[in-house]
Amino acid sequence: MTSAPAAARSNDVFDTGKIPFDSEKLDALMDAAGLDVLIVTSKHNIQYLLGGYRFFFFDAMDAIGLSRYLPVFVYPKGHPEDAAYIANSMEAYERALGRFWVPNVITKTWGSLDAMRAALDYVGKLGKTPRRIGVETAFLPADAYSLLQSGLANTAIADCLIPLERLRAVKTPQELEMLKKASEGVVDSMLAVMSSHGPGSTKHELVAALKREEVARGLTFDYCLITTGTSNNRAPSDEKWHKGEILSLDSGGNYHGYIGDLCRMAILGDPDIELQDLLAEVDAVQQAARKPIRAGAVGSDVYAAAEKVLSTSPNRAHMHFCAHGMGLISHEAPRLTSNGPVPYPGDDADKPLQAGMVLSIETTMPHPRRGFVKLEDTVAVTVDGFEPFGDAGRGWNRGKL
Repeated sequence: MTSAPAAARSNDVFDTGKIPFDSEKLDALMDAAGLDVLIVTSKHNIQYLLGGYRFFFFDAMDAIGLSRYLPVFVYPKGHPEDAAYIANSMEAYERALGRFWVPNVITKTWGSLDAMRAALDYVGKLGKTPRRIGVETAFLPADAYSLLQSGLANTAIADCLIPLERLRAVKTPQELEMLKKASEGVVDSMLAVMSSHGPGSTKHELVAALKREEVARGLTFDYCLITTGTSNNRAPSDEKWHKGEILSLDSGGNYHGYIGDLCRMAILGDPDIELQDLLAEVDAVQQAARKPIRAGAVGSDVYAAAEKVLSTSPNRAHMHFCAHGMGLISHEAPRLTSNGPVPYPGDDADKPLQAGMVLSIETTMPHPRRGFVKLEDTVAVTVDGFEPFGDAGRGWNRGKL
């Protein structure tokens, strides 16, 4: 791949220190996948490649007029100085504020087709026709994909989701700090809601209160799965939390895009011996799963340790364990199993964990008589072990009576 002509660049001298990701690692991943150029269109990967930038106007909704917002990041292997960001016209305001490290920013698009036309035009200026271009097929609209195919008749198109996932798998210290703040913020919010609500509170009211608490802590509220009493239905509703009943809050909230996803339990009153034992069973699996976590441990060891304890639990018929990667999206690398609730291959089951990877570990018990009992925790892999994020409130928290 030849370098773009100087006229295509916004400056003549490129400072490699501005690149917010490991470009050499990305080049190696592209080389292994046989990719010459990336055309990236997912919000989370563009945020990563732009060093945390996300356009505020389309943060919640992509649709506009007869089309949709489609940001495009073009990256030629080995030439970060020729990377380009195809942006919406209003992102000219952001360019004026110096938000972008990318030398080439094109702010003249409003829909998916004109964004892809601009990307094709830019790829044409790179000189040599790429043999193979990587796209995120799950995040590329059909009209833009068809235009890309017709505009690159002599170029093969392949999926680049896995190389980009591998690029994000090991978090930087700054990313780890954001994941920690997200996790702690979610747990603190759940504990605040639990302690301030009592008999008669509806699930809708509890979720609304949780959203307010998370936003007050600087998080973006994503969702809350909630149960009360003996029901295992986790959708918000007008069901009420009554005296003596249990409550589970399983919430995702993000801090600058990095997700905190944890679950905590509460009760209106004091838990009886059976409830104490049920949560202790869940926690025993959680603690067992943590023990093998360290850099160099094989991913499947986490499952093996959890399953060993789970197999001897009195309520094993009602229990399920899952461990998955966390970051800008849930269930990202490392992927430790092919048999989890979200379908994907367990590519990391037989690979060593690396320091900086982040795992969510969760044990669920939808008990047929007592209700939904669950703990979900977040841990970061370290050189010699792990660091838990948001580890407060893991026992029976009390509601307001």
